[in-house]
Amino acid sequence: MSPARRKTTGDAAPAKPARRKAADGERLTIAGREVTITNPAKVLFPDAGYTKLDLVQYYLAVAEGALRGAGGRPNVLVRYPNGIGSEFFYQKRAPESRPDWIEVVALRFPSGRSAEEVVPRDAAALAWMANLACLELHPHPVRAEDLDHPDELRIDLDPVPGVEWAQVRAVARVVEEALADFTLTGWIKTSGSRGMHVIVRIEPRWEFPDVRRAALAFAREVERRVPTLATSKWWKEERHGVFLDYNQNAKDRTVASAYSVRPRPDARVSAPIEWSELADCDPADFTLRTMLARYTAIGDPHARIDDQAWSLEPLLDLSARHEREGLGDAPWPPHYEKQRGEPKRVQPSRARKPLIEIGRAQKKDDALAGLERWKARHPTVASHLQPADILVDAMRGRFTTWTRIRVNLEHVPEDLRPAQEALDPDEKTFASS
Repeated sequence: MSPARRKTTGDAAPAKPARRKAADGERLTIAGREVTITNPAKVLFPDAGYTKLDLVQYYLAVAEGALRGAGGRPNVLVRYPNGIGSEFFYQKRAPESRPDWIEVVALRFPSGRSAEEVVPRDAAALAWMANLACLELHPHPVRAEDLDHPDELRIDLDPVPGVEWAQVRAVARVVEEALADFTLTGWIKTSGSRGMHVIVRIEPRWEFPDVRRAALAFAREVERRVPTLATSKWWKEERHGVFLDYNQNAKDRTVASAYSVRPRPDARVSAPIEWSELADCDPADFTLRTMLARYTAIGDPHARIDDQAWSLEPLLDLSARHEREGLGDAPWPPHYEKQRGEPKRVQPSRARKPLIEIGRAQKKDDALAGLERWKARHPTVASHLQPADILVDAMRGRFTTWTRIRVNLEHVPEDLRPAQEALDPDEKTFASS
């Protein structure tokens, strides 16, 4: 894929930090600040062989672009202390033991709890976070100076199982056209997984509920334009194609930001691209190693993302029109309080009773192994299942995640549908974390 533009002066790579060995690791001096990298040779990506020091050096090289996405915002720390093959955890509260130059800000969450989260402002802060084995950057859509008014609308394109990358690209093109129709400009990037994100910088005039309303209206508009390719349906058993996850704009939701490294074997990266690159791009093109060369060659394709902030009024007008036409609110994430005007939080399939739960486990592989055992017990039933009928849910507890697997029996003849069985595996403790 050819570079979209030439590197500009503003994207110049930072000077290499001074390095020296120390008894407790390796010490880097970054713009006058000292960061100790403990156990720098620890391998975080076994297949690719990337170490903790490789991760630190990557974030230092792309610091300007990474800070454009995550800088000045509270960040959830997603930590992989023993690499991507081992357990990881979410850490909202900044470590008590931290340099005095690491900025924090106190956030209040829908649960009523609060926490001081890290606010990176410079390359040294990114290096300090990487030393904690924070592979990913997970910022909130607000600036530390105004925690109640988001300054970006996040359009998350999340393909259901079985959907090919070409369809994600096709929906992204519709997103671009729809944004233009509402006088909005979006900045597109790969998610670093199977989907894409489109970020719209907005005026910080609206609170989270209104930004989410705008996102829901936009998701429904894209679905209206390409109903066979995209969906705004919240319940997994109703989805098809590419899901536009409007709830990513609810308070306390975060997504991996630009240049964030993802926990994939090839150390894939959430890569900002130009719209002109959309037709040819592939998420596998962007890894920790290739992004270094790309950034050196062309700089940051999102370098001008902060040049203009847009109004949400056109999308809020669309939302009001939807309401007049009988389209009210849509479901919120399960851990939020019931909202005024929200429909009942009852999965459609639960009312029809074709949904059964297979198992719960701390590790996804263990849950998937339970699914294979269930299929072996019910081979005829399994033969009727479509890819979207297998619902693999990453459930987030307070400090870690666990996996729940369910099966939608909608496409299984009623006389063949098995009853709910004992969960396999059944690690209940993780459901209440």
